[in-house]
Parts: sequence; structure tokens; C-alpha cells
Amino acid sequence: MTKIAEKENTIQKKNFIDYVTEVIGWLQIVFSLFLLAGVIGFFIYTSNPSLIRLIVGISVAASGLVLGIVLATKAWKRKGTINLISRVSASPELDNIDNE
Repeated sequence: MTKIAEKENTIQKKNFIDYVTEVIGWLQIVFSLFLLAGVIGFFIYTSNPSLIRLIVGISVAASGLVLGIVLATKAWKRKGTINLISRVSASPELDNIDNE
């Protein structure tokens, strides 16, 4: 193989790995909002079970799913889902842990 072909192969592998990590980040964002809305919908229903509360609970969970999809897609198009997740997960308290 020539060096150019090796570089292109490495770039394709890197792009595939980047794509897989972005998909995993997208799923994490969607699932977290869906889970939060699902728990809220569950508590709405179980506080006083009725058909109306079941519909409201399912609607809350479905809106969480839609909101998660919209937010994750916007994050992917802007800077990437991994960038959003890593920015949220960063804790400034741990930045200067060696100084203590």
C-alpha cells in the first residue's frame, strides 16, 4: 500500500469511530430526557390511576422523547453530541486537585 492509501484508510477508520461515538452520545441524550419524562409521567399516573392520568402520563413521556430527539439532533449538528456531554460532565472542582 502506498502512504496515501494508508492515510485514507486511517481517516476512514477514524471517521467511523467518530460516527459511532456521536451515535452513542445521541442515544444518551435522547434516553436521559425520555427517562426523566417517563418517571414524571409514571408519578402522574400512579398518584391517582385513571384513564385521563394514563393519557397525560404517556403524553409527558412522549414529549420527553420528542424533546430528546430534537435536542440531540441540534447538538449533533452544532458541535457534536460528545462535546455537549463532555462539557456537561466536566467538573471544575476536579481541575486543580493536584494543588491540594
